[in-house]
Amino acid sequence: MPLPFLTADRVFEATDDVPLPYDDRDRWRRPYRPGPWRVAAAALALLLASFVLFAAVIIAATAELTSATVVFGLALLVIVGALRLLRMGVWVSPRGLRQVGFLTTRTASWAQVSAVRTVQQPVRWLGLPRTVQGQALLLVRQGQSADGAPPLMTTHNADFLGRAEAFDRAADSVEAWAEEHQAH
Repeated sequence: MPLPFLTADRVFEATDDVPLPYDDRDRWRRPYRPGPWRVAAAALALLLASFVLFAAVIIAATAELTSATVVFGLALLVIVGALRLLRMGVWVSPRGLRQVGFLTTRTASWAQVSAVRTVQQPVRWLGLPRTVQGQALLLVRQGQSADGAPPLMTTHNADFLGRAEAFDRAADSVEAWAEEHQAH
């Protein structure tokens, strides 16, 4: 008896990305799922945090409380970093477009957006200095050129490395949000 909800080889269904009727469209939403590289890095960071928390408990039971507090603070820092890593990406809402980085967040209202388009250009591989040829989704603001603007997302970032179809769906979704809300 096949159980399709348990198999990883099922065909992608177009209805997976359709918002449910009870979804609140006024909230900020990421129009794609986080990629496996981002999730794996966050999972490893959370695994490391669990070991550090265990060490904090052992230190609290055997040594000074101040040492345990420092180690516990380090574990909390690793947990916050892992959660922030999962939150990174492009978010959209009727109010605008938001690009969440690890340390910074940039928001542009739809009135400030001139265009959102996909271009072929050299992109950074997993955010490292090495560049490869790929596609990037660019945000062009009113009165500014697209030259020199950092891409919103690329085919070689932690969400889309090795997943070109997922990048195309996500870019199309962000472009559709831009077209829908720029007219208002």
